[in-house]
Amino acid sequence: MSQEICILPFFGQGHLLPCFQLCNHLTSTNFHVTLLISSTLATSIPSSLHQHPLFQVTLIPSQPPPPSPEHHHDELTKGLQNIFSNYPRPTRPVCAIVDVMMSWSNNVFKKFEIPTVAFFTSGACSAAMELAAWKAQPLDLKYGEICFLPGLPYDMALTYSDLKQHLHDPPPPPPPQHGIPPPPHECGPSMMGPPKLGGQPPWLDEIQETIALMINTCDDLEHPFINYIANHVKKPVCGVGPLLPGQYWKSSGSIIHDRDFRSNRLSNITEEEVIQWLDLKPRSSVLYVSFGTEVSPTMEEYTELAQAMESCEQPFIWVVQTGKGRPSPPRLRGEPGLGIPKAEGYFPHGLDKRVGNRGLIIRGWAPQLLILSHTSTGGFLSHCGWNSTIEAIGRGIPLLAWPIRGDQYHNAKLVVSRLRVGYMVSNDLSEKVAKDEIVMGIERLMGDEEMKKTAEVLSAKFRSGFPRSSLAALDAFKDFIKQRFV
Repeated sequence: MSQEICILPFFGQGHLLPCFQLCNHLTSTNFHVTLLISSTLATSIPSSLHQHPLFQVTLIPSQPPPPSPEHHHDELTKGLQNIFSNYPRPTRPVCAIVDVMMSWSNNVFKKFEIPTVAFFTSGACSAAMELAAWKAQPLDLKYGEICFLPGLPYDMALTYSDLKQHLHDPPPPPPPQHGIPPPPHECGPSMMGPPKLGGQPPWLDEIQETIALMINTCDDLEHPFINYIANHVKKPVCGVGPLLPGQYWKSSGSIIHDRDFRSNRLSNITEEEVIQWLDLKPRSSVLYVSFGTEVSPTMEEYTELAQAMESCEQPFIWVVQTGKGRPSPPRLRGEPGLGIPKAEGYFPHGLDKRVGNRGLIIRGWAPQLLILSHTSTGGFLSHCGWNSTIEAIGRGIPLLAWPIRGDQYHNAKLVVSRLRVGYMVSNDLSEKVAKDEIVMGIERLMGDEEMKKTAEVLSAKFRSGFPRSSLAALDAFKDFIKQRFV
């Protein structure tokens, strides 16, 4: 009889999607997987998962998140306690894999003597950099100085600029307090606490009583960072990703259709229209611009970006999410307003007519994997959220990094300084990013043939399917569980 594992995901799409893929991989290693999920998220579970005989869902009764996080937490806590108090099977799960953003639930699992495994949906680099910066305390760096982080690669040394940009990070959600889960965000572990480098990573306390860590990454991308974390926490750390849809690994050299596994999204354009537009563009000529669903530049920076897209000659696809456009930091609020209602967010009105067929502006959801897998796409201006970063790397697309907050800074540094498949959009992200910087960055990125070759070589590691190192890590995890609970 197969052993049972429970999985408790966080709410945001950037957490749910990797979690669903983890369920797939664990069932393939003959674990019986029970997904514990809020009843409000039941419709988001892929139908393919429901069809697997070793997978099942247990819904935690809950209402849509109310204004009071305390109330929602209490609701979920009571729901979990009721589930395990009346568990329908003779034995309880051998462990629970818990998203680090849901660590408030550890007390419930402890009450029912179910060991927990911490699950990071972001990469290992961001967690390792936070940990190393806390150890090194490089808070007094001056202009031109760097701080090497013992145990990490030299090319990840912190600079004065690294510290400065974190000082102007948009404020994160409040750190988790006892009884209060953080609000849903697509973010990495650093969003669980203050954004400034040098403080103890909040996740470090959260994983103290866990038996292992799982991270959405692989050895080919982040081997030194996985090892660094494992050496510090003194428990198994498994790189089990990238946790991308199965179609991603089966479609090397061909277009991926997002609609096959990411449906019911609102957009002003169909996949067929996107393909038709891309088919008319030269190979590797299109710049894809997207900041994901959770973060965005300021209103002023959006205007600079629109002017840059108009003035450069590059074909582009720009995804504009409804309601996006952060308020400017205090130092910019004296500048003239843009006349855009805050509730509506930013949209580059009139840009489509001025650029004609050179640009394609998508409002709402975009088929990102389709765009990144099309041969006409040659670059990606991105916030460097972890999912977007690994999707681009796996398809050999260089990045123009424009991180906004949290782990995105570390992901961008990984891309630019270590993997060398991208450039930063600006040398000083603590200041407003200007049109000329964006234009220069686009020209540099799209014209760098050596970088394109480097990106192609790196993506070749993904062409054989799901990474062998991650399959080995899943097998090692299975052996670890069997030995522990034999």
